[in-house]
Amino acid sequence: MAIQPMGDYFTKWIETEPVAFISAERIKRFLWKKIICRFGLPAIIVSNNGTQFASKTTAEFCQELGIKQVFTSVEHPQTNSQVEAANRVILRGLRRRLEEAKGRWAEELPQVLWSYHTTPHSSTNETPFRLAFGTEAVIPVEIGEPSLRAEFCDPETNEGGLRANLDMVQEVREAAHIREFAIKARVARLYNRRVMPRKFNPKDLVLRKITHKAESNKLTPKWEGPFRVKGEVGRGAYKLETLRGKEIPRTWNAGSLRMYYS
Repeated sequence: MAIQPMGDYFTKWIETEPVAFISAERIKRFLWKKIICRFGLPAIIVSNNGTQFASKTTAEFCQELGIKQVFTSVEHPQTNSQVEAANRVILRGLRRRLEEAKGRWAEELPQVLWSYHTTPHSSTNETPFRLAFGTEAVIPVEIGEPSLRAEFCDPETNEGGLRANLDMVQEVREAAHIREFAIKARVARLYNRRVMPRKFNPKDLVLRKITHKAESNKLTPKWEGPFRVKGEVGRGAYKLETLRGKEIPRTWNAGSLRMYYS
């Protein structure tokens, strides 16, 4: 069994389901059932380079609905780090709940997701639930130990309160966006002070790290090439081509490249 996660970049809302194996048809059904039918058509889907995403089936499905596909750099999915981080949180939550009964993880997944959706995110200081739906969810602990919201809830004024929440949702989202932007800018400044980015220019000759080694040992080459840099398509992501001018599929992160000296 495996977990197939997909998340919204801004609200941090995550949709996932347990599957026996991940295929293009399952991705297609997942997108339709969990994403499109519940939240509408996304403008862009960012994914890794797995065959289930890069397949003709998924590509045609997205093309028919006007969804743009963007792939992360091979062996360096930094563009999709949010889903990777959420996936780690989900797995950590499952481990804490299961202990010895690991076979029940599919049953515990909804509770872990619920906890994730109703916990404030560090970058926005808001819960994914509130950013997605405009109001906070009532959680089970508020029933056992009534909170101020539950204790003073008036059915006659409840509808008005919900409408007020919806009126404020845009301001809440804008404030969350400002907080997130400020945190990311601060992290970027600290990172740039300590790390010297590896930079390549068009027509540079580079070696590419070998990604799939069926039979490897200490003497197996770790780099292949040379290839020619065709251009930079994002921060640290490059398109490559062979020396004869044939374009190499996907983008490659600078961390998987190094300069070639003849």
